[in-house]
Amino acid sequence: MIKFDQRVRMNDGVELSCDVYITSTGPAPTILFRTPYGKEDTERVESALEFQRKGFNFVSCDVRGRGDSEGKFIPYMNEGADGVTLIEWCSKQPWCDGNVFTWGASYSARVQWLTALRKPEALKGMISIVSPSDPFVENPTCTPSPTYISWLFSISGHVMQNMNLVDMKAVYESLPFIKLDEKTGRNIPFWKEMVKNEPGSSFWNPLFYQKKLNTLDLPVMHISGWYDDEQIGTFINYKGMKEASMSSFSRDSQKIIIGPWPHGVNRTEILGRLNFGKDSILDLVSEECKWIENIISKRSEDSQAKIFIMGINRWFDFKQWPLDNVDTIEYFLRSQGSANGKYGDGVLSMIKPDYKERDDSFSYDPMKPVPYLGTDSFSQMGGPDDYSEIEKRKDVLVYTTEPFEKELIILGKVSAHLFVETSAPDTDVTVKLLDVWPDGYAQRLLDNICRLSYRDGPEVRYEHSENRKMHIELDLWNTGHLVKPEHSLRVEISSSAFPKYARNQNISGIQWNTEKFAVAHQKVYHGIDFPSRLCLSTIKRESVM
Repeated sequence: MIKFDQRVRMNDGVELSCDVYITSTGPAPTILFRTPYGKEDTERVESALEFQRKGFNFVSCDVRGRGDSEGKFIPYMNEGADGVTLIEWCSKQPWCDGNVFTWGASYSARVQWLTALRKPEALKGMISIVSPSDPFVENPTCTPSPTYISWLFSISGHVMQNMNLVDMKAVYESLPFIKLDEKTGRNIPFWKEMVKNEPGSSFWNPLFYQKKLNTLDLPVMHISGWYDDEQIGTFINYKGMKEASMSSFSRDSQKIIIGPWPHGVNRTEILGRLNFGKDSILDLVSEECKWIENIISKRSEDSQAKIFIMGINRWFDFKQWPLDNVDTIEYFLRSQGSANGKYGDGVLSMIKPDYKERDDSFSYDPMKPVPYLGTDSFSQMGGPDDYSEIEKRKDVLVYTTEPFEKELIILGKVSAHLFVETSAPDTDVTVKLLDVWPDGYAQRLLDNICRLSYRDGPEVRYEHSENRKMHIELDLWNTGHLVKPEHSLRVEISSSAFPKYARNQNISGIQWNTEKFAVAHQKVYHGIDFPSRLCLSTIKRESVM
């Protein structure tokens, strides 16, 4: 049975609309899902029906101000309190046995964490899929991505808006940055608040949850993909709950699943030119139901990590994550001072330099940024895209290994340590890791950015960075990938990845309210005194097979 448009009154009198899928098995565990994208979405309805067939009630709810729910939609700001009321309502219904679990992806994942911090008594566990992190973790520039305006535009009002009516590429390219909303034809106050409020302001405080994981006593299933553009939140949450949540039952009941997926998990076995095979698609609802049943029965699972390794194209079940038999290897940046573009002399070498080397340099013009390949939509930023044409640019430094004689399995954390210098009071440094195929296809694996004014994180802002050597570390997140024989590893370094990240205008002070910009002259140092390098987590095939 399905009961449509069930009205649930919040503490302030606003009524939210829920569709309730009631199982025929009598009082049963209940799964609560909340979304700003419409509870009647076909994919979500199919999931609801599948949970219902497997003996669970499923409550699908339009969040405040969206779909059929009353109120004003302000992203995230009311979701914690509303979530508590909805969980309490679910637990008191005659079709619920008192066990309530929350479920959902992306926005619907972060709101679970914001609710969990309020510790609703009936909440017994969460299934958090591709959850965003705290502010400024996925985007350490501490400036919103230009593509965020496409999300805010799409969710203006109660129903989804048609982004095809707007030239988003032209919107992203416009200045001043704070007026991007007006370029879409809408006035979006939340965009202006995001842009003008720097780290530490009260505006951002309600969105922080990851430093409070030690206050939770809650089993969680964490799900993401290697090509999820918000992947890092899943690993941070799993690690935080595994190490610091309040009880041994909570710590032992964490589970992580990582597939060869983008932000939209478990939908296709093909990404770009890569085919991961039919086994890459899981019966994910069955995995989730089994986990819920184990939580209710207080049973522990044999493995806490289900990981897909790309290239091997197989799932592996591990008792723990990260693995304790992973090695860290280093590849050092080497050149004779001309690493500009893929035809330059940049090399990645495992041999640590024992003499001084000439630095590499390039000029970064914010009006000619390095493109970040993908769509003009917020829905997914980056996949296994081919950067071979981008690497012809002289404002991209390129360092490549010799073709491998033997395979290399990268499994886990990847980071870059660089020694850099700029002529500008502020600028960005980008790093990208790629697998280069024998035919020249440069497959993106990972990337990240460092804004020098926030090079030590969002807590400290440096006013001036020009004309000084500095060491920076970039967390490139995680991957599970087999580099095949005859392939090479490559690192790209530049100062922009547009429109994934807002362009640094290379000027001091506030940039969001001006059209001013400057060209920055950048240097990357390497050699015995400045060992710029890439650090990889690797494992032997025999350790996982």
